[in-house]
Amino acid sequence: MRKASIKRESKETSVSVEINLDGSNQGVIDTGVPFFNHMLEQFRRHSFIDLSVKTVGDYHIDDHHSVEDTGIVLGLAIKEALGDRRGIKRYASARVPMDEALLTCDLDLGTRPYLVYDVPVEKERINTFETELCIEFWRALTQGAAICAHFHKITGVNSHHIIEGTFKAFALAFDAAKQVDERIKDTVRTTKGII
Repeated sequence: MRKASIKRESKETSVSVEINLDGSNQGVIDTGVPFFNHMLEQFRRHSFIDLSVKTVGDYHIDDHHSVEDTGIVLGLAIKEALGDRRGIKRYASARVPMDEALLTCDLDLGTRPYLVYDVPVEKERINTFETELCIEFWRALTQGAAICAHFHKITGVNSHHIIEGTFKAFALAFDAAKQVDERIKDTVRTTKGII
């Protein structure tokens, strides 16, 4: 079973994540940041995983630590659940239209973390959510999960559509890349013998 349960506590946050990569959209998301909850729910639904997240943070300062630390712990949970990554397809791409917005995500679930985030937005905030926190979240997640992700905005004006499109594109690409390919028997998709 490709599952993981990770908890991390610091002076700024307490974050716990439970994930099942072969789930059916079960779980509860509660980060204390409503818009961020909505984005993580998009990830859960569109990647066909079970995901529960509980974050308690220093909201009296701002939401930065809560969003970033959630990314760290979610990344670590993904890494543990992927295990040795034997048999997975590893690579996948997705394009998501959200009305006027079109977003892409290209993934490599190998163990070389890297992030390209070319997703400019006009607004500084959506309700109380600071839009610049998106790159902090994705940077933390890709490092923790040891994956490579490229995000690009092709078109888009509405900041909500743009950001939601990135989460949905990531979810679709992640769902495809985590699938086991029966042609890759007892090995990994690389010429190195290990990823």
